[in-house]
Amino acid sequence: MRLSTRSRYGTRLMLKLALNYTKGPVFLKNIAQEEEISEKYLSHLVIHLKASGLISSSRGAHGGYRLAKSPKLITVKDIVQALEGNLSTVECVKNPSVCKRVKSCVTRDVWETLDEKIANTLSSITLDDLVKSQDRLKSKNKI
Repeated sequence: MRLSTRSRYGTRLMLKLALNYTKGPVFLKNIAQEEEISEKYLSHLVIHLKASGLISSSRGAHGGYRLAKSPKLITVKDIVQALEGNLSTVECVKNPSVCKRVKSCVTRDVWETLDEKIANTLSSITLDDLVKSQDRLKSKNKI
């Protein structure tokens, strides 16, 4: 199982916005340059993040993108779900009707447990946590 670049790059984009939360909007081209990600690719991601209510945008010389709410209120799960959709590892966990063996399948319990652990882990990490980790990493590397 592997997360797509959508989630990985989208989380980096959101972290950049969180790092600038109190400073105002950020241009997508600046994030693209700093993170070495195609601006065109990021522009596709912001569509989903905006539709999910995680970011907002404004036009003009002082425009750009910003978080729609505090970094303390946005979890990694929110970001991944906005970009990937359903987080289920197998379809029968969220949609039992797709499998006729659902009532007799012991392995489905494994996938349910895995889904819960993934969801709980991603829900337990906020953008604010990532900002603090970034700050610690910067301080550590300055020594």
